[in-house]
Amino acid sequence: MNVAEVRGLCKEYPSFRLSDVSFDLAPGRIMGFIGRNGAGKTTTIKCMLNLVHPTSGGVSYFGLPLVGNEDEIKPRIGYSTGAVNYYPQKRIRDIVAVTRTFYPNWDEGAYREYLEFFEIDEDKRPRELSEGMKVKFNLLLALSHRAEMLILDEPTSGLDPFSRDELIGDFNRLKKRGVAILFSTHIISDVEKCADDIAYISKGRLAAALPEADFRSRFGAAGETLEETVIRMERSAANA
Repeated sequence: MNVAEVRGLCKEYPSFRLSDVSFDLAPGRIMGFIGRNGAGKTTTIKCMLNLVHPTSGGVSYFGLPLVGNEDEIKPRIGYSTGAVNYYPQKRIRDIVAVTRTFYPNWDEGAYREYLEFFEIDEDKRPRELSEGMKVKFNLLLALSHRAEMLILDEPTSGLDPFSRDELIGDFNRLKKRGVAILFSTHIISDVEKCADDIAYISKGRLAAALPEADFRSRFGAAGETLEETVIRMERSAANA
């Protein structure tokens, strides 16, 4: 069973239209959701979480439609928009002590496991963490309530190359544990390092949603990197 199924998602604004976005994500797979800034990635993700109401279409998780089942579905999903400062002066252990009270399915064993996995020091304060470690702290909180899917909006944006590479390594280790990951990005080299599937959006329309190898086979030219392929596709779309 797919972890997530997006069907015909549309959202209309006065100056932008998201049109008929559809894709699936299976357990233990990473989907790179790519496109330039303003293409519709964040709008899609917000619709997927019902943070904004789609004009039409819908989303299902774990075989259940999101509408009408949010209380059951959302504890099984982790969402992050990137690094968040939380309470910069509070120690991490104190922030976690408050956070765990909001999740009836909080798993203390999982928290301890991922605390070690991400090498996070509970005695530190968020202001003492690097930007990369702040992102990992977000993931720690999500995974500690046994999230089966992570939805991450530009998680590597603003990170230095070393921190980005380290985070991608964490993604690859998490998928081996069966966690499904959807992460949006305009940094195509990050997608090349970890994505099993690629969803490519341009001007509010989903141009492709395919396994990574199929995407390269269908759209790539001989000797091109994935980044070169996407840039060429963007130029063609701009001239259309």
